[in-house]
Amino acid sequence: MEYLLAALVAPLLGPVLYRVLHDHPRAVEAVDNFVYVAVPLLVAWQVLPHAWEDRSVLALVAVTGGFILPALIERASQALAEQTDNLAMVVGLSGLVLHAALEGTALVPGTAPVEAAFAAAVILHRIPVSLVIWWLIRPRFGWTAAAAGVGSIVLATLAGYGLGIEFLAGVHGPGTELYQAFVSGSLVHVVFHQGRHDHDHSHDGHHHHHG
Repeated sequence: MEYLLAALVAPLLGPVLYRVLHDHPRAVEAVDNFVYVAVPLLVAWQVLPHAWEDRSVLALVAVTGGFILPALIERASQALAEQTDNLAMVVGLSGLVLHAALEGTALVPGTAPVEAAFAAAVILHRIPVSLVIWWLIRPRFGWTAAAAGVGSIVLATLAGYGLGIEFLAGVHGPGTELYQAFVSGSLVHVVFHQGRHDHDHSHDGHHHHHG
């Protein structure tokens, strides 16, 4: 139970961190750089073990697809470019939410002893995940939307925990893993795109070149 509570509270630290760090221009750059590193790492952590286990090239293809598809759509049409990022963001969020739900089921005691190390990993990586969500949504859609994004992670964890192992059996298949892989790719796309466009810190007194 205490694992569950910690996993529910951990995401709330992301926005707090964002707020604290955002008042310091140097920290802002550090957060931006952190996100550029964290998202590909989170993606690798979510996707690669599955790809490795199943010897499946499909997962890697799916990640690449998720990353390239939004870029291709944007190339094809400027009008769609704005929508693409938003869509990729929604898709990316849905993957994080699904992942949170799966982790929620994994925190249910009784089926197998929940190992402290595993629980700690789940709880700790929630903090960067929620920081990334906040970082992506807050500058664009305001804090209500960002709070909803982080809230959805909390709710998904609860849902997974509540629905337990039947839910896990229902959704844990190759399809889910490929979807998560695809989604992860689109999240990486949004992060790199967003970082270039929305995080203009020129008001902090140093110019920002737009790529």
